[in-house]
Amino acid sequence: MKRTMLLGIHLIAGVLMIFLSSYKQNKETEVKITGIRSARGQLVLAVFKDQASYDAEKPCKTFLFDKKDLLNGSLTMKCELEAAVYGITLVDDENGNGKIDKNLIGIPKEGFGFSNFFMEKLKKPTFDDFKVDLKSHPTIDIKVKYM
Repeated sequence: MKRTMLLGIHLIAGVLMIFLSSYKQNKETEVKITGIRSARGQLVLAVFKDQASYDAEKPCKTFLFDKKDLLNGSLTMKCELEAAVYGITLVDDENGNGKIDKNLIGIPKEGFGFSNFFMEKLKKPTFDDFKVDLKSHPTIDIKVKYM
């Protein structure tokens, strides 16, 4: 009887350990966006894991947010992401077509931004310029830039 009970406890503990070790914890990440010029359209957040996915424009996750809670050009939203290193880009998709519109020479017509990075020059940043480690920085700040 004692052996059976002890074996059952070990079995339950083993299954629990396997479950907990394979469980990936997603956290709710707060994204604070400032500098939004209008309430038209939507915001598109693209999450990249590395330079290669950023160069290929293949995000691992994409989030769409409406601007109904926009207040004085600022908006705070939450998205579920596993604690890891990411680079996050934002498009203020004012016409709602799901992508950033550019003029004839390739300059964006709509607003854009990067996680914890404000683009001051006309050079596209590298992944390392705007990557953020969600383990140590659970809040992301994005300032929208319009050309």
